[in-house]
Amino acid sequence: MTELLTAAQMRAIEQAAIASGEVTGLELMERAGQGVVEAIFEEWPELAEPVEAGRGAGPSRSPEYLEQDEGARRAVVLCGPGNNGGDGFVVARLLKARGWKVEAFLYGDPDKLPPDAKVNYERLGAGAVQPWSKTAVGNAEGHLFVDAIFGAGLSRAPDSDILEPLTKLYTEGRTFGRMAAVDAPTGLCMNSGRALCQEYGGNWSWLTVTFHRPRIGHFVDEGPGYCGNLRTVDIGLGGVKTGHVIRPWHGDFPGLDEGGKDGEGFVTLVDDHQRTTSLPKNREDHKYSHGHALVLSGGHGKTGAARLAARGALRIGAGLVTVGSPRSAMFENAANLTAIMLQQIDGAHGVSELLEDRRFNAVCLGPGLGRGADTQAVVMAVLKENRATVLDADALTRFELKPQALFDLLHENCVLTPHGGEFAKLFPDLAEKLNAPATTGPAYSKVDATREAAKRAGCVVLFKGPDTVIAAPDGRCSVNSAHYERSAPWLATAGSGDVLAGFITGLMARGFSPMQAAETAAYIHVECALEFGLGLIAEDLPEQIPAVFRKLGM
Repeated sequence: MTELLTAAQMRAIEQAAIASGEVTGLELMERAGQGVVEAIFEEWPELAEPVEAGRGAGPSRSPEYLEQDEGARRAVVLCGPGNNGGDGFVVARLLKARGWKVEAFLYGDPDKLPPDAKVNYERLGAGAVQPWSKTAVGNAEGHLFVDAIFGAGLSRAPDSDILEPLTKLYTEGRTFGRMAAVDAPTGLCMNSGRALCQEYGGNWSWLTVTFHRPRIGHFVDEGPGYCGNLRTVDIGLGGVKTGHVIRPWHGDFPGLDEGGKDGEGFVTLVDDHQRTTSLPKNREDHKYSHGHALVLSGGHGKTGAARLAARGALRIGAGLVTVGSPRSAMFENAANLTAIMLQQIDGAHGVSELLEDRRFNAVCLGPGLGRGADTQAVVMAVLKENRATVLDADALTRFELKPQALFDLLHENCVLTPHGGEFAKLFPDLAEKLNAPATTGPAYSKVDATREAAKRAGCVVLFKGPDTVIAAPDGRCSVNSAHYERSAPWLATAGSGDVLAGFITGLMARGFSPMQAAETAAYIHVECALEFGLGLIAEDLPEQIPAVFRKLGM
């Protein structure tokens, strides 16, 4: 499990480590700077190679004068007024020790630097750091640029004195694709992944190096696009000899658990280690050991979405799956189903009658269900039976005029799976806050919105997207990221969300809790897309599950 931290949680971890006496702030800063330099050379190994005498140091894309200099590589290190700037001073010193020519700029007053940053400023030597100048920074040239201006703690838009030269550097191509950001590209909120100023446009950073654990903003909203490649450096904060292992969910130290209760201030990144341990089946099991999922179909011409969900539920391991179809669509569904069973259901009364059979232990409704007058009644009939329930698409938007009517019926064994448009119809006030410009104060995040939605609905909410956020009413929250090495943009195809709803339903039929089912299904959903690759359509997703399971060692 990987923790995604807020800026406050990371500060609390560092402070706890320093207070324990096991490490000093200066040692942490030195490790951070060293980690940045190592990450840079891993990202661009050609920069670590020695420069032969008489030959230029720059890549072929560099300005001519860089190609014809005396052989030294050039770095431009932009430092801010806090400890992030201190990390930058360490980077500058270490590059100089390797023979680089370094231009370092400080935004701020050197006399007001924090103590550890001030020490590293002085270690660079008199005159080694230039005062900030829009003109000088905007016209700087180098083989490498390092952004150590503000890092992860920024919560408001930077001044134009900073943004103007940075914009000039990027738009004129002066960084040549070699910009390394320390913790975060300047102007990006790491608690939300949102750009803090409207002028801050484009994917600016090509490498972001962070420490101990990633931040929430590295994985949600605009964060991944701005961060480029992400590397997390271990600086020795895995544990402190105080009788505790430093982990944010323990609440051992002030500031780690921002919500006040266990879990409320803590976000995890969904990965395979703890999400797939319950997927294998026991040798003694039979089909009835793994539940019977019911997927409700729409009428004639609107049946494909339900069949996609049903196929997903069956492939992920539900023992039996039945499609409940209105009379008008029976022939249509029968012609396209084999291992999946078919049952005629007409209206809310028919649903209630079928669910008298307690062997149906999980229900999926919404995909292709339609927004007719009877949809609301069908949803209400299902919820009154108190089964594990996944609500998607039309089952959500049918309640846009009175969302509270739906919330009043939901129970803790439900999962809502809205995309952005559906979320806005159920939670218009939260969507408005989420879409407001993030220019002043802490930016409202997708994590914040999903947590509030889950609390309001009283059940798990899975807010879809490449940065899928999953939250429970008690504040537990996770992010399933399809970014960086797991980027799968071809997953944005019609019907993929229906398959995801089916995956969740199948897992809940097998007895997974709502949160566990949502996390596991979201993870496998992306893995299926990665397994297939370009050209993916929704029908392909369930068919990748056997290969994904083998890849996961099952």
